[in-house]
Amino acid sequence: MAKAGAGEGPVTIKKYANRRLYNTETSSYITLDTLSQMIRDGRDFRVVDAKSNEDITHNILTQIIMEEEGRGKAMLPAGFLRQLISLYGDSMQSMVPQYLEASMDAFQRNQSQFRQMLEGAFTGGPFEELHKRNMAMFEAAAGILTPGAKKEEAEPVKPQTSAQKDDEIAALKAQLASLQAKVDKLG
Repeated sequence: MAKAGAGEGPVTIKKYANRRLYNTETSSYITLDTLSQMIRDGRDFRVVDAKSNEDITHNILTQIIMEEEGRGKAMLPAGFLRQLISLYGDSMQSMVPQYLEASMDAFQRNQSQFRQMLEGAFTGGPFEELHKRNMAMFEAAAGILTPGAKKEEAEPVKPQTSAQKDDEIAALKAQLASLQAKVDKLG
């Protein structure tokens, strides 16, 4: 969460005794949902107690997780939570935060690579040709259905021979097997 956004450095959020959160950047009261959205947007912030000026960001982030979990968006399995609780007071406790942070960083990198791989699967190769043909047919159909549209001479879509279809299917199967192998490596 390195992005600061509009201002320099993290946004300061003040928490008052009445449990209200005040965004000093926008001079407005906000909710935990607003903070959650700021996190998703990559905005960095820190929450301080308005009276003592103590940094309570960790507590607020934990509270956001608890609210998300309570809404039925559970991501933390009970077994994981039990294991985490069992590590409190353990001699390895000091290593857990770095391990969890490194694990989440690795997960996000893998997720990003997987998305890029899927996006790349649909550009180039047989998928691209299929996409071009589908778009040509869609545009031709839209031209026919749109009143007053200019009639353009579209290149007719040539029917494929059985051998061409078989080749394309084989190429698609090979590409799908390649993608599956990459997904298996990520897992």
